Amino acid sequence: MDGILPEITSSGRRVAQEQKLLRSKLFWVGILYFAQGFPFGVFYDVFPVHFRQLGVDLRDIGALALLGLAWTLKFLWAPAVDHYRHHRRWMFAVDLAMGGCLVYIAAQAGFGPPVWLAIGLFTLLSATNDIAIDGYTIELLDKKELGLANGVRIGMGRVGILAAGAILILSDYLGWPGAYAAAAVVLVGLGAVCLYAPRELAYGVRRPLTLGRELAGIVRRPRAFGLVLLFLLGALWLVNNVTRWSAGGANFWWYALGLAGALLAASMLLEAGATPKKRGGENRLTEGPMFGALLEMLRRPFILPVIGFVLLFKLGDASMGFMVKPFWVDSGFSATQIGLVSVNVGLMLSILGGLAGGWFTDRVGIFKALWVLGLFQALSNLGYVWAAAAIPQAAGAPALADYRTIMYTASAFESFTGGLGTAAFLAFLMAIVNKSHAAAEFAILSSLFALTRQLAGYASGFGVHGLGYAPYFLLTFFLSFPAYLLLPWVRKMLGYAETQKEWK
Repeated sequence: MDGILPEITSSGRRVAQEQKLLRSKLFWVGILYFAQGFPFGVFYDVFPVHFRQLGVDLRDIGALALLGLAWTLKFLWAPAVDHYRHHRRWMFAVDLAMGGCLVYIAAQAGFGPPVWLAIGLFTLLSATNDIAIDGYTIELLDKKELGLANGVRIGMGRVGILAAGAILILSDYLGWPGAYAAAAVVLVGLGAVCLYAPRELAYGVRRPLTLGRELAGIVRRPRAFGLVLLFLLGALWLVNNVTRWSAGGANFWWYALGLAGALLAASMLLEAGATPKKRGGENRLTEGPMFGALLEMLRRPFILPVIGFVLLFKLGDASMGFMVKPFWVDSGFSATQIGLVSVNVGLMLSILGGLAGGWFTDRVGIFKALWVLGLFQALSNLGYVWAAAAIPQAAGAPALADYRTIMYTASAFESFTGGLGTAAFLAFLMAIVNKSHAAAEFAILSSLFALTRQLAGYASGFGVHGLGYAPYFLLTFFLSFPAYLLLPWVRKMLGYAETQKEWK
């Protein structure tokens, strides 16, 4: 018995130390994702109000959204963060530079090209901050901590966005120069705090393969070159989806595809004329500083069905999401009711859902959490089917009390379960990336996730127009399940990630 007691005491002490370490990690996850959400809120909530008060044309304010492309395209320069590492220094540098951008904007009297450039630089820096924070967090956390950590991430990221609203309040008391100065102080302070986060771990080192040698090697290998061309065409499509620059040329995409085909044919000729020694070395390209992470990820077993799962898991949720607010309007709800219940209360419920989903994910494992919480995520769409079938659409007519109860219930369930599914899904994405280039791989996977949201949002208007709200919301329920067909490969990918000791 005497020998058992010290062992129990030692075990309890070890558990207490592990819990203390986890709490410490969660503290830093909260700080970092607050720092990620704050500049996002400044861009989407503060800038439009400021420039409208200056009398800027609504079309010019709307065009600012184009500068938000930086968050969509961040995977293009994410490899640089992996290659040069020092994530905390990246965070500090970009936070300091974002503060400088805000000070510069505050000093300008109008809304000319210099302000556009400053805002464009601000979004580029914010997206770079996202890359560094995501890469750092993935390296910091163990697999068993990903669920709850992503719950904290969801909550504190949204708190950061909400905190940007305080800048709007300050503008009434300090004027815009004072409000922007306060925002700059917040950003600089967050950057300084990030420097005190735990030191980066020894994942990934600067590789001997230079950028020039990497690009030359890719061009001489048609298979790798074809994948890179497809990747770049996808990035071009994302840009065009927002800017619509191809509308001015009917044959834009034919020219783009033709050029890509010609370049690929040239690559095949180079390979055919190369010596056997030069034809080898394709494995080495996965060590490249720019496209190495992409090529390494695409060579993994089960990656294609996993990419399909990433694209499809939130399809039902994304297909309905963009039509929820129009449905509230057409059901007779006021802007105040929409803002209070669907936005504010919904935000709090989604934070609670994220924390609950993260706790559940850590308790039962990522795979089980994905399909269980995914079911709750899908079932929430039926709440809006019920609401759409029960509530007559009459925009401008006040909603009756009975209808308010139905709508508020559907909204609360959808917000909470959306947080549940997101926590498990983000934990999955973090679990399957190689920690030696986590920033680049997570940026690629999260961009695929964003692609689904864009495509589904675009198609949702046509769906409601053709079917009506209730039938379309029912369709989105069924759109939640194609991803389940790919779960066997998801399980295999999670198992494969567990066998890669260098990823942990």
